[in-house]
Amino acid sequence: MHPLNKNRPLRRIMLASAATVSGMVMLLALKPHTAPTVVTDSAAPAPSGSASAASGGSGSSTGAKTVTGDTVQTRWGPVQVRVTVKSGRITDVTALQYPQDNPRDQQINSYALPQLRREALTAQSAQIDTVSGATYTSEGYQQSLQSALDSAGL
Repeated sequence: MHPLNKNRPLRRIMLASAATVSGMVMLLALKPHTAPTVVTDSAAPAPSGSASAASGGSGSSTGAKTVTGDTVQTRWGPVQVRVTVKSGRITDVTALQYPQDNPRDQQINSYALPQLRREALTAQSAQIDTVSGATYTSEGYQQSLQSALDSAGL
């Protein structure tokens, strides 16, 4: 006997209800895309748009120059860094934007970003090693860092 037999309307109602509930659960399980979160340092200006923004900022009297790199779109989200250069040397690198939409992104980047920062300060260039497990973030970091260094004239 067919499960949707017209002689059994309750069975049809139950199957239709179960299908509706299943569809709603799947629909609600979809994660909507959220706007990227920008983390800014209170001492430096916020990035402006997608173009790189240079600023002589608060460190201009000491010869320090702070430059924000381009925002690089990666598979998991945007990556953007800010570099501080003094006397032709990189003195600080700060990640302004990076993937952090879910706990896994946060876990990966809490490990990867400090390593990328150390690598950049040690290498004094964007020629840094990729962090295993954070390949897309590492590549975006390198590209944004290179654009900032290009803007700084290094």
